[in-house]
Amino acid sequence: MNTINDTNYNFPKQKSIYKGKVREVYNIDDTFLVMIATDRLSAFDVIMPKQIPFKGQILNQIATKMMKATEDIVPNWLISTPDENVAIGHLCEPFKVEMVIRGYLSGHAAREYKIGKRLLCGVSMPDGMQENDQFPTPIITPSTKADNGEHDEDISREAILSNGIVSEEDYVVLEEYTRKLFQRGTEIANKRGLILVDTKYEFGKTKEGKIVLIDEIHTPDSSRYFYAEGYQERQDNKEPQKQLSKEFVRQWLIANGFQGLEGQSIPEMNDEKIIEISERYIELFEQITGDKFVKAVVDNVTERIRNNVLMFLNN
Repeated sequence: MNTINDTNYNFPKQKSIYKGKVREVYNIDDTFLVMIATDRLSAFDVIMPKQIPFKGQILNQIATKMMKATEDIVPNWLISTPDENVAIGHLCEPFKVEMVIRGYLSGHAAREYKIGKRLLCGVSMPDGMQENDQFPTPIITPSTKADNGEHDEDISREAILSNGIVSEEDYVVLEEYTRKLFQRGTEIANKRGLILVDTKYEFGKTKEGKIVLIDEIHTPDSSRYFYAEGYQERQDNKEPQKQLSKEFVRQWLIANGFQGLEGQSIPEMNDEKIIEISERYIELFEQITGDKFVKAVVDNVTERIRNNVLMFLNN
């Protein structure tokens, strides 16, 4: 199976390329960004050695659908998706924080809670909660936007403002947009029989100074979903929640002795595990969007992407 691990294009008027954990972003004439969703798999801020078939396509198509479903409440960077793995949008200067919002005590928040912490990013978490309980109101727990290979780190609103990472005027907008997007995402999820547990949003500024949503939105890599049916019964019985997110990858890694800590080795993912993860991502796509997933032709995937991007740029 052809997968996308690394791209090295040289598009007309290309100024630079930025390679993130999963996406590769090409600056075209300081005007457009060409964002290519690769099939790389990242967990605990570490890129796994093997790629997951169709993962990039899945993330790109979910993000595109969700951008269009929220553009009436929050402006975004997107112009076109000329290829299954490509999004093209306006050049933006990204804010150096990720806006994480949590409706439930899950994932990182639950791990911190278990070791006795009741303050996360300067936000209080009530006593007496069990894992996967709903917070009285969603909490915003930002993280720093890490450079290549570095870990994202929790940061409080106060630290963001005092260190001048984001101005207070802009941060108020980021918080407002984050809550609006989470509310809309919650409504979309409910219609699909899902609960949007937590997610992260990234924002940037256009050349004109407009704050817009960038990167991905409501994908299984950036969000956690529970199945709504049986949620309360599982909580009452203190059972794990049935969920749709990348958490199943993290849990498999933890069970095999890896959490991205120094000295730990990444466990081997055999072909069976790779196929299983790919199939889970396809399940995520269909459940989250309500659409049947159609696999793109991958016989010569890098050439396909090149031709589709060039067609857009030439037009």
